Amino acid sequence: MKKFAFILALFCLLSCDRKKDNDEAEAVLEDNVEANYESYGQEISPKGTFSSSVMLEKYESLREGDTINVKFDTKINSVCQSKGCWMVLELPGVDDVMVKFENYGFFVPKDAMGKDVIVRGKAFIEETSVEEQRHYAEDAGKSIHEVMEIREPVKKFGFTADGVLIKK
Repeated sequence: MKKFAFILALFCLLSCDRKKDNDEAEAVLEDNVEANYESYGQEISPKGTFSSSVMLEKYESLREGDTINVKFDTKINSVCQSKGCWMVLELPGVDDVMVKFENYGFFVPKDAMGKDVIVRGKAFIEETSVEEQRHYAEDAGKSIHEVMEIREPVKKFGFTADGVLIKK
């Protein structure tokens, strides 16, 4: 019985010490987030982030009307040059992902193109009308000729972000 009590006490001590180590590791992670990323929208952590190739697999399993809550990392291909109210993210080998921000609650810097990013929110498949595509093309600074060449709605990968981390 004394051995059992000793082993139980030792286990409790080790468990408490391990929790302290985990708390310290999380504090270091939070410090690294602040040092390495600019945060927009809700506060998020890089922990548990999918790669862009895993995200592509998730998109390919969706049908129009489906949504999933996810967090993934990739590169920013373009940003709204009017006010930073949307961005387009890179996915390997396919069309890009159009990202809008939840309730237009925040914007990202207009000079963020090419930077690494982590986004958290809802992924879905959407149909984008001709008018909306033309609006985005104008926001992106496309020529009038390029804007007028848009003549058909398209199905695309969509994303509504509630939090964004952009690598400094």
